[in-house]
Amino acid sequence: MAVAAQPQPLAEVQQILAVPKRSLWQDAWARLLRNKASVVGLVIIVIFGLIAIFANVLAPQNPLQQNAGKKFLPPTFVGTFLNKEPDPSFVFGTDFLGRDVWSRVIYGARVSMFVGFLPAIIILLIGGTIGMVAGYIGGRVDNLLMRFTDVFYAFPDLLFFIIMIIAFKDQPIGEWLSGLFLLFLALALTSWVGVARLVRGSVLSLKEKEFVEAARAIGATTPRIMFRHILPNALGPIIVWTAFAIPRYIIFEAILGYLGLGLRPATDPGSFFISSWGSLMLDGRTAFNTQPWLLLTPSLCVALIVLAFTFLGDGLRDALDPRLRGTQ
Repeated sequence: MAVAAQPQPLAEVQQILAVPKRSLWQDAWARLLRNKASVVGLVIIVIFGLIAIFANVLAPQNPLQQNAGKKFLPPTFVGTFLNKEPDPSFVFGTDFLGRDVWSRVIYGARVSMFVGFLPAIIILLIGGTIGMVAGYIGGRVDNLLMRFTDVFYAFPDLLFFIIMIIAFKDQPIGEWLSGLFLLFLALALTSWVGVARLVRGSVLSLKEKEFVEAARAIGATTPRIMFRHILPNALGPIIVWTAFAIPRYIIFEAILGYLGLGLRPATDPGSFFISSWGSLMLDGRTAFNTQPWLLLTPSLCVALIVLAFTFLGDGLRDALDPRLRGTQ
């Protein structure tokens, strides 16, 4: 005969109930902080973001100023090894017009950070809305929106960007924001399909959950259910997608700038967007034998920011996975 289980002492039960429970986001944040690589990546991203915002304060020189007689100066830390006399005023040397390389790299962070974050926000709004409507309503609406998505998914991304920029570069739309608006538009037209499919899949798995059925039972409207109940529970994969998408857009801008299809050359010192890492890489390619740091400095910056976002994305993927909750 089985012995009945003894009831747990009341004091022990009260002690368990008194332990504060962390929410999903608090638990995810705590696990993210335990991932050292993700923390390092987050710190690097914050540093580059501050550099982009305060570039006009941090840049030691005017990035457009041409210093006569100071072309192709070597960086101060390698000048002695190259048997050349460096100038302490130009830490990373100068380019073929005598402009300070380090100041141009600092201003280039603005373009890369904007190209990374702003298109991602636009793409999330477009793709997230389409994916949520398709997944929640279903039926013919879902089929129509997904076939529409398949049409845009068939376009090769990089080739489409190049065609758009070549076709409209000299038009008024191509001159707006020094050409960045056209780049944002080209990115948004093709890159929303991935997040639309991701959101649709999440909504399909969430709309049959008990809390959604309860919201329907008390008479909640469709927009309220979609944006107050389903969307917050689908934010995990969306955040991870964003962390991996931002460095991809930064690389696209660097590739286009390296091909000479990126930011239009700025002539006004008061312009917010003066140089980009891609255009600096293009300048460095043509003068690599004379001044290799023109190419190496922006290339290292691109590699560093992409690596930082990759580390952060890996950490977010693990931190927001509900199956790993409480295991780390």
